[in-house]
Amino acid sequence: MKRAVIFDLDGTLSDSIASIKYCGDRALEPFGIGPFPKEDYFYFVGDGAANLVKRALIAGGDKDLKHFDEAFAGYKKWFREYCMYQVKPYDGIPELISALKERGIRVACLSNKPHAETIQVIETLFGKDVFDVIQGQEEGLAIKPSPQGAFRILDKMRLLPEEILYLGDTATDMKTGKGVGAFTVGALWGFRTREELEEAHADAIIAHPLELMEYI
Repeated sequence: MKRAVIFDLDGTLSDSIASIKYCGDRALEPFGIGPFPKEDYFYFVGDGAANLVKRALIAGGDKDLKHFDEAFAGYKKWFREYCMYQVKPYDGIPELISALKERGIRVACLSNKPHAETIQVIETLFGKDVFDVIQGQEEGLAIKPSPQGAFRILDKMRLLPEEILYLGDTATDMKTGKGVGAFTVGALWGFRTREELEEAHADAIIAHPLELMEYI
């Protein structure tokens, strides 16, 4: 029996691509790079803000990343102010959270988004004290696909890997979940494709959030 679900944030719980694109485009504008279409940001994201900025710079022609320090500082500045820009939960996610809580299943979030903004997004979308553990990117904590953050969540909840499901929308998430020893579920409503999730050996793939209840 599963006792908890660890969720990815962007592309799994929250439809946040508009905020990421807005902040990315604003940060890159001083260097004559961008704006990029939303679809490009689906592949810039997933491995932390620093990697997002690097991928965007390279895509814009700055292959030596000579503008990285300035662009990354700009992205962080814009994101602190606009991390909730047009962000909303995916259809079915609030109902899934309610169904899990009704079954006594605990919920946690693990994101490569900075820790403060991760908390802000979760609490704005779902309220305070709904999630049992919220873990974003912090100094000294390796970003996904390292399972370090997931192990920290397990420690806080005093659970074993076999007692959790890990739900995410990217190969990075599947690697993270497998690294901690969880049953991994790929979300098709997010930023990436079924093919990516299959190649990352997701244990299950679902098209709607409430399908997750079949694996509890």
